Amino acid sequence: MAEETIEKSSSSEEENNKAVDPTFFSCLLQPSSADSDPQYIGIRRLLLRRKAESGVHRRKDWRCNGKGYVAYRNYIRRPRNWESLHAPSHSSTPGQSGRWIPSPAPLSLLFEVDSWSSSRDLRSGYQASSHRTSFSSSASDNDPPVRKVEPAYSFVGMHCIFDQCKASVTVLKFGNKSSDLLAYGAADGTLTVCTVSQPPSIIKELRGHSKDVTDFDFSSNNQYIASSSMDKSVRVWEISKGLCIRVIYGISSQLCIRFHPVNNNFLSAGNANREITVFNFSTGRVINKAVFDDAVTAVDHDHTGQLIFCGDAQGCIYTVNMNSRTGSLSRSHRNRSSNNRKSPVTTVQYRSFSLLARGPVLLTCTQDGSLSFFSVALEIQGYLTPRCSLKLTPRVHSIRASFCPLLSLEKGEYIVAGSEDSNVYFYDLTRPRHTCVNKLQGHGSPVIGVAWNHGENLLASSDSDGTVIVWKRAKTS
Repeated sequence: MAEETIEKSSSSEEENNKAVDPTFFSCLLQPSSADSDPQYIGIRRLLLRRKAESGVHRRKDWRCNGKGYVAYRNYIRRPRNWESLHAPSHSSTPGQSGRWIPSPAPLSLLFEVDSWSSSRDLRSGYQASSHRTSFSSSASDNDPPVRKVEPAYSFVGMHCIFDQCKASVTVLKFGNKSSDLLAYGAADGTLTVCTVSQPPSIIKELRGHSKDVTDFDFSSNNQYIASSSMDKSVRVWEISKGLCIRVIYGISSQLCIRFHPVNNNFLSAGNANREITVFNFSTGRVINKAVFDDAVTAVDHDHTGQLIFCGDAQGCIYTVNMNSRTGSLSRSHRNRSSNNRKSPVTTVQYRSFSLLARGPVLLTCTQDGSLSFFSVALEIQGYLTPRCSLKLTPRVHSIRASFCPLLSLEKGEYIVAGSEDSNVYFYDLTRPRHTCVNKLQGHGSPVIGVAWNHGENLLASSDSDGTVIVWKRAKTS
C-alpha cells in the first residue's frame, strides 16, 4: 500500500510539473529590477497566468478589472518615482503644457541665412524689428493638457499590433498611395513588410543589413524598397521575391534615402560623410554628389523632383536643386539654427499645400524637441521662410514627426509626433495656448516613428521595444 501511495504521489507531481508553463515558472524566479514597482512580481504573475496563448490577437481581447493587457504592461513598467517625475515645473505644468510664451526674437531670427553673422544679438534685433509678425510655442510632451480632443483626430482604438521584432523599430512607412502596405526597419538590421488589411499579416522579412536600418523608401509602384543602414551600405529589395537585388557600399554610415518622385531611376542618399549621393537605381553607379557642413541625417523631395530638402547633424536645413534628367546637384539655400546647442535633424517632410501657408510647406524636427514649420517659395529655388515653431522636451532617441491629414479650411495645422513617455501626441501649430489636441496611449517604451497611410484612416507608430501599433481613426462627418 505504501508503495502504491508513493507511486500515486509521484505521478501527481509529474502531472503538476507538466502543467506548469515554463515562461510562467521562469518569471517566478525572476527578481524585480531596482526601479520597478514593489508589486511587480505579483502583477506580472497575474499577466502571464491569464495571458492568451495565441499572442497578439488574443491580447487585445484580454480584460481584467476593466483594463487591457497594454494598460497592465505600462503599469508594471513604470518606475518607482513615477509620481515625482511628473511633478509641476516652471516651464510647463500639468494642464498648462503647450502654453505659448513670448518669443525672445522673431521666428525669422531663429534661423539665420548664410549671409548672417552667428554673433548677431537676437534681442537687439528683436527691438529693431518688432513690427514683424511671427509666432512660436513651447510645450512639453510629458504632461500635455488634452482639454478638448480634436474630433478629426479621435481614434476608435488599435487596428492591429506587430510585436515580433525584438529590437527598436527606427523607421516605418506606408507604401506610396497605399492604405494597407506597411514596412518598418529595426535596429537589428531587418526590414519587415506587412499588410494591415484584414487579416493583418507579415508579407516578407528582409535580412541583409548587419546594423541599424536608418531609413528606407518605396519606389513609386511599391515593387521595390531602397534602404540605408549604419553598416555603410544601401540595399535595393524586390518585395515580391523578398530578395536583395543590389548592394551599394559606401565609406560611411548611410543615414537617409529617397527615390526621386519623377525619375525612379535616381536614388538620393545622405551619409555621415557630409554628402548627398545620387545613385543610378539600375546600375548602382554614383551619378553626382553634394557636400554639406555636417552629416546629412534627413532628406525629402518636393513633388516636382527639382528640389531636395535635407537636414544635418547641426540642425541646419538645406535646399538643393536637382536636375531630374541628369541627376546633377547644386546647393541654393541654407537655414541655420541660431540655438547655441546644435541638435541633429530627425525629420524633413515636404507637403505641396498647407492651409496655414496657402502653398507648399516643410516640416522639420530635431532631436532636442524643436518642431519648425516653413513656407516654401518654389519660384525662388525653394527658399524657406519660417512660419511657426513648437518647442517640446528634449529627446534621447531620434524621434520623428509627421504632418497630419488636411482638414477643412477653417481648421489649423496639425502635427503628430512620438515622445519619450511612450505616447503619441497631436499638436495644432496655430493655437496660441494648449497646442496638444489629442494623445494615444498604448506603447510601453519611447515612441520613435509615426506614419499615416494614403487613405488617412490609419496611423502607425513604433517604439524602442520593437512594437508597431496601427491605430484606426474614427470616422468623421
